[in-house]
Amino acid sequence: MTHTPAASAATPDYNITVVKQFAIMTVVWGIVGMLVGVLIAAQLAWPALNFDIPWLSYGRLRPLHTNAVIFAFGGSALIASAYYVVQRTCHTTLFAPKLAAFTFWGWQIVILLAAITLPLGFTSAKEYAELEWPIDILITLVWVAFAIVYFGTIVKRKTSHIYVANWFFGAFILTIAVLHLVNNAALPVSMWKSYSAYSGAIDAMVQWWYGHNAVGFFLTAGFLGMMYYFVPIQAGRPVYSYRLSIVHFWALIAVYMWAGPHHLHYSALPDWAQSLGMVFSLILLAPSWGGMINGMMTLSGAWHKLRSDPIIRFMIVALSFYGMSTFEGPMMSIKTVNALSHNTDWTIGHVHSGALGWVAMITIGCLYTLIPRLWDRKAMYSTQLIYVHFWLSTIGTVLYIASMWIAGVMQGLMWRAVNEDGTLTYSFVEALSATQPYYIGRLIGGAFFLIGMFVMAFNVYMTLRHPEPRDLPSDYEEKKNVVLA
Repeated sequence: MTHTPAASAATPDYNITVVKQFAIMTVVWGIVGMLVGVLIAAQLAWPALNFDIPWLSYGRLRPLHTNAVIFAFGGSALIASAYYVVQRTCHTTLFAPKLAAFTFWGWQIVILLAAITLPLGFTSAKEYAELEWPIDILITLVWVAFAIVYFGTIVKRKTSHIYVANWFFGAFILTIAVLHLVNNAALPVSMWKSYSAYSGAIDAMVQWWYGHNAVGFFLTAGFLGMMYYFVPIQAGRPVYSYRLSIVHFWALIAVYMWAGPHHLHYSALPDWAQSLGMVFSLILLAPSWGGMINGMMTLSGAWHKLRSDPIIRFMIVALSFYGMSTFEGPMMSIKTVNALSHNTDWTIGHVHSGALGWVAMITIGCLYTLIPRLWDRKAMYSTQLIYVHFWLSTIGTVLYIASMWIAGVMQGLMWRAVNEDGTLTYSFVEALSATQPYYIGRLIGGAFFLIGMFVMAFNVYMTLRHPEPRDLPSDYEEKKNVVLA
């Protein structure tokens, strides 16, 4: 693995317009999605905050929050980074630039349609796949265009080697396409209503095969592609072990696909399928931690950068949360643990340790690395604002997940507590009342994270407005001119 000098990211040989568009919308949709999240967190603490308005009810806003954060914020970040990385590592411009432009505008239309239809109550009621069939068709068209542009660029590459980040992006694109087509098979009965093509336990199995692999390939594999490019770039060092990165890739994609049934413990799903999902979930710990260790050890010999570079802090904390959440997930898939955790806020804590701690923080770190390169700036406008954002995000994430862990374990214990005569010790309302303080804690944590996103938006705006940076790290030029061959 060698380092070679690269031209500026602004060179005409690369199509950076679509990357810029997706990068800016990542910040915008991050604020929108997290703002809705803070609102519904407040509603759980004080239900009257829905003001008896149907389209402000928790049941309608919650899928809007998940879709906005996962597909608007996360999706825009993934497409931006995939388009950027594939050009830089293949030394060629994007294939079919007009199709690339279509992916941007098509994806934004999908997001806007979601923002309209979900509050109005149009939903398939499938987790992470709530959008109705006309929007699903548009998603399919956009995704096929994305795949054509991405793999077309791989085919026309000027290098013989395909860097590992591209393997992760490629797996993410192909697998999400299959998941979307299979899970969203439906029978339309009107313009905005359809019913699943599957029934009963089969529908549940297909849904959680999709649901868990949306986590595995959209929220894990794609962001690992980002990590494998931007962490070495920001650290100014090659990947710790390129061989380990390849083993990590093949092990992860081979195992992840089969872990979905752990969402259906103690259900109508056959017991053998539940147990198989649990076993594959436990096996997943090894490749997940292999990737986390590889990312962290890329800083081997450069740990001093943590003292002076807040962007590296974002990346390392993100990798730490990745390691933690990929340990917690397999543990929660064990049936005896799941009997305590299922349907409690422990699951919400686990989801957000991955969503805020891993996905959002690696995205933020990568954007802080990417944006100066896209607009040919020497650095972000203010390094101090990045520090402020880092602490707001870190403290907010810890407050959020700690509140949900405590609430979840307490809920599980209260729900299973019985008196000597076999009657329940606590009513559901008593458990809910005991949980309320932790809902306030979650709200505060989410608000911290949201404020951090506003800080980022201001920093990005000032970076674009002012060609000369306020702060200039001494090693920036070295980092700017390094690309992994």
